[in-house]
Amino acid sequence: GGYGFIGSNFIQYVLQKDPSIYIINLDKLTYAGNLMNLSSISNNDRYSFIKGDICDEDTVEALFIEHNFESVIHFAAESHVDRSIDGPADFIQTNIVGTLNLLEHSRKFVSKSKKKDFKFLHVSTDEVYGSLGNKGKFLEDTPYDPSSPYSASKAGSDHLVRAWNRTYDLPTLITNCSNNYGPYQFPEKLIPLMIINALNNKPLPIYGKGDNVRDWLYVLDHCDAIFTVLKKGEIGQTYNVGGNNEIKNIDVV
Repeated sequence: GGYGFIGSNFIQYVLQKDPSIYIINLDKLTYAGNLMNLSSISNNDRYSFIKGDICDEDTVEALFIEHNFESVIHFAAESHVDRSIDGPADFIQTNIVGTLNLLEHSRKFVSKSKKKDFKFLHVSTDEVYGSLGNKGKFLEDTPYDPSSPYSASKAGSDHLVRAWNRTYDLPTLITNCSNNYGPYQFPEKLIPLMIINALNNKPLPIYGKGDNVRDWLYVLDHCDAIFTVLKKGEIGQTYNVGGNNEIKNIDVV
């Protein structure tokens, strides 16, 4: 997934950062994916887009046959808590079954190609840890305590990635990030929704009293962290990525 919010920023970041890198972007283009997000690089000869679903075994297999991948960076996910409550099945399908499909084809590819430097980087969320209190931070060894279908599906995908590393020796890395904000974010998310509503003199909806504490991470800082983990991370390890900006929702609003 690369036409969504974080993926589109990451692709542009990497193409600028390292002129030796070529990117194949597989994206289903669901409601949150927008072709305009990457219009500036659509003609870049180091970038190719394929419309497809990570759950489609034939599509994923064909890509592994055609391309001698150095890495798979797995951004593709259904990622909105409210939507997961209204329709959890899509979240289980994409986040768990889709992850399984990518892991299995990565495993077969590494086994067949004998590629020693291959890496599978799974981009996840701090929502797998549950709710943060008024103080403190999630750590890499914080127990999992997901509370929504979304966070449960991401927790499940994290466990699958670890299992494929430990069972099949697939070279994996996991990042768990806090709340992102920045360019191309879909307007259902808190910060763009508040800005758009304020510009249009609409109400600013907020849960309860807005006392929930969130850590806010600028998306390009997140991209820098992901690229750093890809280059320097220790295989089999998990890395939490935060912005050190913990604040109540009401204060953000």
